[in-house]
Amino acid sequence: MNDLPARDILTPSQLNILARDLLEGSFPAIWIEAELGNVTRPASGHLYFTLKDARAQVRCAMFKPKSSWLKFVPREGLRVLARGRVTLYEARGEYQLVLDHMEEAGEGALRRAFEQLRARLAGEGLFASERKRPLPAYPRRLALITSPSGAAVRDVISVLGRRFPLLEVEVLPTQVQGATAAAQIAALVRAAGDSGRYEVVLVTRGGGSIEDLWAFNDEALVRAVAACAVPVVCAVGHETDFTLCDFAADLRAPTPSAAAELLVPSQPDLDMRVRGLGRRLHSLHAHRMDRVQQRVDRACLRLQAQSPQARLQLMRRRHADALRHLQAQWQAQLDRRRARLRHALSALRAHSPQRRLAALAERLAALQPRPQAAIARQLQRDSLRLRGLVRSLEAISPLATVARGYALITTADGTLVRSTTQVKVGDRLNARLADGQLGVRVETTPD
Repeated sequence: MNDLPARDILTPSQLNILARDLLEGSFPAIWIEAELGNVTRPASGHLYFTLKDARAQVRCAMFKPKSSWLKFVPREGLRVLARGRVTLYEARGEYQLVLDHMEEAGEGALRRAFEQLRARLAGEGLFASERKRPLPAYPRRLALITSPSGAAVRDVISVLGRRFPLLEVEVLPTQVQGATAAAQIAALVRAAGDSGRYEVVLVTRGGGSIEDLWAFNDEALVRAVAACAVPVVCAVGHETDFTLCDFAADLRAPTPSAAAELLVPSQPDLDMRVRGLGRRLHSLHAHRMDRVQQRVDRACLRLQAQSPQARLQLMRRRHADALRHLQAQWQAQLDRRRARLRHALSALRAHSPQRRLAALAERLAALQPRPQAAIARQLQRDSLRLRGLVRSLEAISPLATVARGYALITTADGTLVRSTTQVKVGDRLNARLADGQLGVRVETTPD
């Protein structure tokens, strides 16, 4: 016995606890669609039943207060859609579902589609509060998109006529449920927004089941409401009913009558506001008249204190003094200008062109002999200088030497012969004398 391996021994409670932890850790919250069976509700208010299909069933419990929030009465054979978690009831070792939500199966499918579409459009920002536009305070024309034969149109028109008779209401008839209703409503919303005729659009209908209101959860209609060029008010169903058009509209009203009340002010409120504005206007006018009267009184006091007659006489004296001063200044300036004119005339006469021409003519007559005398003197000086230069040239000229009996001997090419070494026997030379030239030939040369 001592050689056997050690064993972990569990009690039933421990085993059930481990099994419960394993079940709860392995399954998240689940949805299940099945048929109700064995429905019991003890005095505690809890709800116990089974969910079953053709081949199996599972025990379920829905504890108070969630069981008291159900919108329907659970009964045998009813098909439901439930959400809960898988667990294990330790006392009996049976696994079960503990539910926190349950609805009828047909409505549940629509609600799942509703929630999925709402989450997607909300993610696009289609329901953001920043997109909501304020309603006009005093609209002139309303587009009412609804069924022309329903109670909603009568309620809206009745409330609007009682509260604000000045509003012009145009009913744009359409189906409000059925396969083609959503497309018709979307087309009317777009047409009303693009027409430019309306300041606000009201989309409404009376209450009904989720299937009756399903047209107002159509994606195309929701986008048309969000994109409408004018503010849109949506009032579909009762106060507890919500559609996707409610989230996309600029304002959601719980009922058609409430929408009419939100759209326009009431006539008594307008009367009270007009009377209040009248009183305020009268008060402002009276206050302004008081200020004006005070200014007039202060002006009269200043007028009396300043004695207008004495001030007028003073102004007249100042005017006369200013006029005399102006005349004296004008006369002085006129005298100065006359004196300057006389001085300019004297200067003009002194510099008369006629007198200047006569003086220049006399000066020209006096200067005319001077160039001729200067030229004669210059010619005489140049003649004397020339004769001196001639005498100097004659004194140093070789011709003068020749005239005294000498001769200039040159070769045939005109080179002056200065030495016997420049010629040889037989060369022909030229001898220049005082009265001409002679051709000679060399007969002998010194050895």
